[in-house]
Amino acid sequence: MAVEVVAYRDEWPARFDEVARDLRRALADVASARVEHVGSTSVPGLAAKPVLDIDVIVDAVDMDLAVAALERVGYRHRGDLGVTGREAFTPPGDGPARNVYVCLDGTVNVRNHLAVRDVLRRRDDLRDEYAAVKTGLAADPTMDIDTYIARKSQVLQKVLAESDLTDDERRAIRQLNDPSA
Repeated sequence: MAVEVVAYRDEWPARFDEVARDLRRALADVASARVEHVGSTSVPGLAAKPVLDIDVIVDAVDMDLAVAALERVGYRHRGDLGVTGREAFTPPGDGPARNVYVCLDGTVNVRNHLAVRDVLRRRDDLRDEYAAVKTGLAADPTMDIDTYIARKSQVLQKVLAESDLTDDERRAIRQLNDPSA
């Protein structure tokens, strides 16, 4: 299956706000929950797959409560999909295309998502370099998602070098994204 990457769409922040409002309402009883727009759609000007990535970040004591809260409003829990400290959900049929995850605060996965977003928001040169890599890879009609993720790894490591992640954390992220590295 080919990977679709499109030019940045000005509507993405408003679409996130719409979903985030509903998520915050559903999570009203989860004291530690915060909803973050992550991934490429969260970076103004960055080409992206046209799917919002949303992390609901919680303390460990609130994980089960957050999972249950999302299930009550129609999200289907899919488990951790092999990523410890992250629970994936399929959204109900309404609203924009999105990936929603409940994530434990402080994990490398969360720190990675926030670091990439924050660096790319402040560094137009890295944003543009990352966009060029993504669009180049997506131009190959035979590109599969695993290869796409692995081949973005080098530029993402350059982005993460500008963050507060440790060398060990960056190595762990590279290994997750590109097991052959």
